[in-house]
Amino acid sequence: MTSDSASAPLDGLRVVECASFVAGPSGGMALSRLGADVLRVDPPGGGGDFRRWPVDAHGTSLYWANLNKGKRSLALDFRNPEGRELLLALATESGQDAGIYLDNVAGRARLTSGELAARRADTIHVHVEGVAGGKPGVDYTVNAAVGVPAVTGPADHDRPVNHALPAWDFLCGQHAVTAILAALHRRNRRGEGSSSTIALSDVALSAIGDLGWIAEAHRTGRARERIGNHTYGSFGVDFPTADGRRVIVVALTAGQWAGLCTATGTAEVFAALEPALGADLSDESDRYRFRETIEAILRPWFAARPYDEVARLLDESRVLWGPYRDMAEAAQSALDDATSVVREIDQPGIGTMATAAGPIRTAGEASPPRPAPALGADTDAVLSQRLGLSQAEIGRLHDAGLVAGPA
Repeated sequence: MTSDSASAPLDGLRVVECASFVAGPSGGMALSRLGADVLRVDPPGGGGDFRRWPVDAHGTSLYWANLNKGKRSLALDFRNPEGRELLLALATESGQDAGIYLDNVAGRARLTSGELAARRADTIHVHVEGVAGGKPGVDYTVNAAVGVPAVTGPADHDRPVNHALPAWDFLCGQHAVTAILAALHRRNRRGEGSSSTIALSDVALSAIGDLGWIAEAHRTGRARERIGNHTYGSFGVDFPTADGRRVIVVALTAGQWAGLCTATGTAEVFAALEPALGADLSDESDRYRFRETIEAILRPWFAARPYDEVARLLDESRVLWGPYRDMAEAAQSALDDATSVVREIDQPGIGTMATAAGPIRTAGEASPPRPAPALGADTDAVLSQRLGLSQAEIGRLHDAGLVAGPA
């Protein structure tokens, strides 16, 4: 732990994370960013996500390195009965700030809530799974099942379009954080432990339900139409500029709509058009209903001007807008911005790596990102300091292949 973490709100909290891929590890990393001592447990040689793409030129996973920043690493064969016992001991370690376990393990190797509670009654356990009830599922299969790909993509496209970002995974990770902190508050007040399960399928359904999408489908009895890059329920769409750039403009409020009309010099045009349309374009619903008409009127203004001029005029009128960038442009823009959460760090096994700090800024400042550990970097220290094993015992575990240090 660093001096930065010593002043963080979760300083001293000990979390054991036995999870792979995105949901569980993103939750553990969020806790680490807040100062918790998060110990990630992987089998020797790494789990299923240890070499996952993107990778660097040497095949080292940039994915793994970025989802495990600021954690410690224990390489342990927890599928072996003796290794499983060591994991159980770590997950139920004594102390006010320990006894917190986050996992997504399936099958016989999984530590059950009953086992955890039998060892330590006030253990806090959060288990992440794919589909409620234990059926396998990942973000991409869950996303397909809740209908999002059916409304994603061009309006004239007749196939589902997958979303590239595993949004349900990340949202699930933050729900895991919420569950842990809520359970910790309860334990501190009542002395009680807790067991929670968070399924990706529930996370996705809960989110689209909260947006009113389920209610809409239920009441209308029909699927929502695909509308391409238009913003559902309001006015927002992309426009190409004269020099081949592209921007998105959104007008959610009457003030934003007025600013867009001022910037583009179209206020009188739309005012004259409203009686013919029978519309009040200061109203969000009417802007959505007549979105294609509005787009057609505005498009020539953007097409006649280079990006820099468009950007200046939109900013002067306080229009809600943003540029389209590819990933390389977005990364460089963030690195060039001194206020961005993106920084360069020295990542063991990779070298200089651009990565991001957490999005929570305390007193206006984000905590700087910390490197991910090498796989197994903390194996011996954890076994010695937290479980009290002797060097001879640790050596025997290494010889038996039950634990491993960094390669």
